Order: sequence, then structure tokens, then C-alpha cells
Amino acid sequence: MTLRSDGADFAVYAGHAESVSLCLFDEGDLDGSSERRIELVDRAHGVWFGFVPGIGLGQRYGIRVDGPWDPESGQRHNPHKLLMDPYAKAIEGEVRWGPEVFGHVVDEGWHGDGYRQSELDSAAYMPRSVVIDDRDFDWGFDQPPQIPRSDSLIYEVHVKEMTRLHPEVPPELRGTYAGLANPPVVDYLKRLGVTAVELLPIHAFTHEPHLVQRGLVNHWGYNSMGFFAPQAAYAHDRTPQGAVNEFKGMVKILHEHDIEVILDVVYNHTAEQSAFTGATLSWRGLDSRAYYRLDDRGRDVDVTGCGNTLDLRHPVVAQQVLDSLRYWVEVCHVDGFRFDLAVALGRGRGKGDDYDPDHPFLVALRTDPVLSRVKLISEPWDLGLHGWRTGQFPPPFSEWNDRFRDAVRTYWLADYPARAKGRPGRGVQDLATRIAGSQDLFGTRDRGPQASVNFVTAHDGFTAYDLTAYAVKHNEANGEGNRDGSDGNSSWNHGHEGELDAGSPGEEELRRERLRSLRNLLATTLLATGVPMLNSGDEFGRTQHGNNNAYCQDNELTWMDWELAPWQVDLLETTRYLSRIRAEHTVLRQRTFFSGRTVHEDGSTDLAWFDASGAPMQWWQWEDPTTRSVQVCFNGAWLGHTSILIVFHGAEDDDQFVLASPPGVRALQLLWDSAWERPREPGEPVPPGPVNVTARSMQVYLAVDPT
Repeated sequence: MTLRSDGADFAVYAGHAESVSLCLFDEGDLDGSSERRIELVDRAHGVWFGFVPGIGLGQRYGIRVDGPWDPESGQRHNPHKLLMDPYAKAIEGEVRWGPEVFGHVVDEGWHGDGYRQSELDSAAYMPRSVVIDDRDFDWGFDQPPQIPRSDSLIYEVHVKEMTRLHPEVPPELRGTYAGLANPPVVDYLKRLGVTAVELLPIHAFTHEPHLVQRGLVNHWGYNSMGFFAPQAAYAHDRTPQGAVNEFKGMVKILHEHDIEVILDVVYNHTAEQSAFTGATLSWRGLDSRAYYRLDDRGRDVDVTGCGNTLDLRHPVVAQQVLDSLRYWVEVCHVDGFRFDLAVALGRGRGKGDDYDPDHPFLVALRTDPVLSRVKLISEPWDLGLHGWRTGQFPPPFSEWNDRFRDAVRTYWLADYPARAKGRPGRGVQDLATRIAGSQDLFGTRDRGPQASVNFVTAHDGFTAYDLTAYAVKHNEANGEGNRDGSDGNSSWNHGHEGELDAGSPGEEELRRERLRSLRNLLATTLLATGVPMLNSGDEFGRTQHGNNNAYCQDNELTWMDWELAPWQVDLLETTRYLSRIRAEHTVLRQRTFFSGRTVHEDGSTDLAWFDASGAPMQWWQWEDPTTRSVQVCFNGAWLGHTSILIVFHGAEDDDQFVLASPPGVRALQLLWDSAWERPREPGEPVPPGPVNVTARSMQVYLAVDPT
């Protein structure tokens, strides 16, 4: 819808429809009694359009579409259902779940065969699309920070979780866009070294019927019902225009402090779920055959696990997604996107709908003059056949590196219970590959190490603390009999499941062991080559008490608790210190891959690996699964930068190492030791030689010239 001075132009795609009506409602009308219908009579290429006089700001509206009802051919038009405008910039109200919002007849349990058309009217049960002025916002001198990817530190965070319990945020702003941009929160992010917040979905979304029936909600928001409107529930100002402006205000304030805003976007599926069991809220009622991947019987081809898959092979669908992305960049000034289940967006028309890195949609993203200049991050998998595609996205995409996640968890955690059962473990080869930037995955097409988003935890799964405290998931609160969530966590509870009572035998030692492991996880993430990403709260040991699928928990289980215990304060200071080490030493932020090549006439190489004795690593040590220790020297001196030596000791016992002495390194200064509960002042430079290393720990040294 495009406003004019005397009305509005309206257009919607409904390629197989026989009639389309615009439905206008008065403000505050929840039962639909004020509905006025205006039939759109002009049509071209499947788009129904027309000028509607008298429409102004704040107008509430919806759409009704009539046409064939033929489920087996994928056509599910139903004029009894009020539909949301897929291009609406604001959405007011919630879906009121009941039989009325389903296009087909359902019983009281909201089940049905999916074939019989429902004649129940849904107007009283549906949100309203709202006309707003999406360009009348004072951006002042706002400029995107444009931080190089190699310098980025991404902080994945939920808008509500961050501030719902924050004591320094005004109560009325907690859990909102304005709360996230409040001074104490911005200061916290800056002190942590964050350069970008990656927000869990803020597109307007609704709650799945099965959650509503259990008295739960979709907390994470991966259930979109609009690609242009922000989630109104996250705004302190609940007016439709106010919610949009509040989101923009958040972006503007974060930009003022050089923090980018990246949106986690869900274009792979919608909240309508499957055609035979899901609701008719928008796209399905407009043109199910165009918007969704369907088989020859009109059933959804589901590679998302959410009941449906949007079909980006269709030009109209691809255009809508591209229009949405441009809107958030050009009108709302966001700085990038993380694409949920991105493989689903690139599945083509070939045999098996295989993923195609040159899919037209991906090509359009890469060549678009607006979108190709923002940060693009893929979640490089979906749930379909051959859906795991890490390392196979084209430039300029970065990717969530699950191989990094798995290698780091295995080395610091999962190997220990495995070794206790007589298995040898995984050695250090995979860990070393990940620390050096995962060239095996991202070395083609000249992508560079910044294509790897290094993470150990994300919203989906255990928190970092829970990785060290739980061997198995504890998702009973989700109401699915603990069947939901992953069973492959690569965690280690250090010999005791969950928390110990304060003062109980072994409690202090157990906490020391767990916290050292937690510091190892954080340090490996922050100091490895690539783009680090922290899951919010991991920096101070946030727990979800073993729930690794808290998508439906909008409560104290997921809200960040800011009443930090002393050990949490220590851990937070450690994370801040590690982020400063990364920021201060360019060699830890490589833009190109190391090669191991000689870079100086003294024989020094850009990257060198050593064993515990200080000798260069040999091939048989790399292949030996019992190898538990390694040293790496990141050589920056040949580029005029400092050099860093990191010691990784994954064995169960304390040991004595001989610090490596590659050419050009005369002395080493201890910057950090994961055995420290809190950062200390760097030690005096010492010549390379014997040092004591605590079991299961890391040490970080700065190469210096003592003269």
C-alpha cells in the first residue's frame, strides 16, 4: 500500500484468484462489525490493484480472496478468511486461535482432514494490517558503522531477554526496543567489546496452536506472519506507528555508539504451518501454489520442520523477500541479516530440489546494489535431504560454523567422558584447523577466514555454562516429555549433573573445574581466527538449567538475570579482557588465511604449531587421537604487528611445557591463563622456556623484545 494525499494505491499478488477485496476496519473494532469491502477490479500478471480514496494514516485493513478451492492442486482460496497484507509495515493485534482461522474445517482440537472448506468467518480472530508513514522519522546524521567483518564481535541476543530483569533500565522500558538502547545496556555492550547485536527474530510473529493449547508461547519468534512489520509486543509504544519508530530509534542509538544491528530473519517458512493442518492467515489464502513448495498432491514439501517451505523459485516470492530486505536496510537502517535455515532459500528445481549456490535468489542478493553491501550471514543447513552445506555458500556470505562449534566442544568437553570410557578422543587436528580459520571449509572462492562465524553456543541449545554442568537435556518444562531438543550436545557435567548445593562436599572444586572449562570455551571463541559470536549471557555464565530448547519459555528461565554472583562478575571481567586482547592484536583478526609460509629471512612463518616440548608438530602427532596439547604462534611481526603464542593443554593432569621459540621471538609475556579466576596484570617478559600449565587450560602469551 502506498499513501497519496487523497488516498492510497493498493496492490497484492493473488495469481489464481477470481476476486480480491480490500477490507477496511475502524480503529478499536475487534469483532469486525465495522468491515467495509472494496473490490479490486484491476489485474495484471496476477497482481490485483487499485486506488482507494479516503485512506489515511492509521487505517486498519485486511484482504479477502475468492477463487478455486481445490486442495489437491494446492489452491485454498476462502473468502470467509480475513488475510493480512504480506507487505504491511505494521500489524496490530494477535491471532486468536480457534477453528475460525483455519481455511478448512477442524474439530475442537483444531484437527481435520484438510479438504473441506470452512465457512466460519475469521475477522474477529485476526490481527489487522495498519497503514503507517514508514519514512517520516528523524534519522539526523545516522550513518551505519561499517565495521570490517574481521573486526566484528557479534552478540546474539533476544530483545526481551536482555532487559526484562535489568535493574538499571526503567521498568516501563524493560523487554523493549527502547530498553535495548537504554544507556546502561549500551554501555554494557561497549565494555564487552560488542560491535554488532544479532537480534533474534523481530518480524511480526505469532504462537503455534500446539503451544497455545499447552499455555505456552513462541518466545524466540521463528514463526513469521509478516516480513515488513516489527513485532509490536517488543515496543513500549504499542501504537502501530510508535512501534515502528521505536525500532528505528533503537537502531539510531546503537549506531551512535558504533554498534551494528543484524536481524535474524525467517524467510524459509511462515506461521501458517502445513496446508492440511495449519491456518490461513495470509500467503496460503492469497496463492498457496505460488508461495509454498507443494508436491503433486498439494501437500507441503517441508524442509524446515515447521510444516511449510516458502518457494523462492517463484519470482513473486523472491521479489517479496528482496523487497523486505531492502526495506529493513533502506528505511530502517539495519546493517545485515542472519538467514535462518538458509539452505531452504537456495533449493532449486533440479532433481531432489538440491541446494544451488547460484540459485537466482542468492545471485540477486549478491548483486543487489543495496543488499550486497550489508553483512549477510547464513545458517548453512535445513532439515531436507542433503541439507548440511557448511562452507558452500557463495561470497560475500559468512556462515555459522558448526564445525567450529563441534570441534571446540569436543576438545574441551566431550573428549573427557569419552576418554574415561576408554576411547582415545579426537586429538588436536580438527581444533587446530578451526582456530586457524577453517580454510578447509572457506578457502574456495577467495572467501577468507571472515566467512567463518565462530561460535560455541547460540540461542538453540545449551548455554555455555550448561555445557559444563549437564550431560543430558532437561526440557520437561516444554511439555513434550523431554523429547524435543537435540541429544547431541557434546557437553560434560564434570561428574555431577546440574548444580550442587552450596557448601556440599566437592562443590568448590566442581565449580572451579567447570569455570575453567567455561573460560576455555570463551577464550577459544574470541581468540580464534574468524568472526566470533557470543550467545548473550554466556559472558557471565547464564544458565537455563539444562533446557536446550527454550523456544517456548518466556520467563525467568530465559530472561537474563543481572544479580551476578562473585564468580559471575569474575567471568564477565574475563570475557571483557579476552575481547580486548582480540581487539588490540591485529594478528588475531586475520583477513586472509595463514599458509605456514616463510615470511622473513630469519625463517619465521606466518603460522607455526609446536608440541608441549616446544618442538614443531610432526605429522604423526597431528594424526594421533591421544595428542592433547599444542602450541600455536600467530606471527604478526612480518606485517608490523605483534605476535601471539597460545598454549592449549587438554590433558587431565598439570604438566610442564617448554614454550615455543620460533625465529624472531626473544621473549614471551603471559597475558592470560584460563586457570585464573579473574584477569591479572601481565607477567614480566621471559625467554621461551619451561612453564607449568594447569590441566585442561589455556595460556596466552605476547611475543616481545625485552630490549
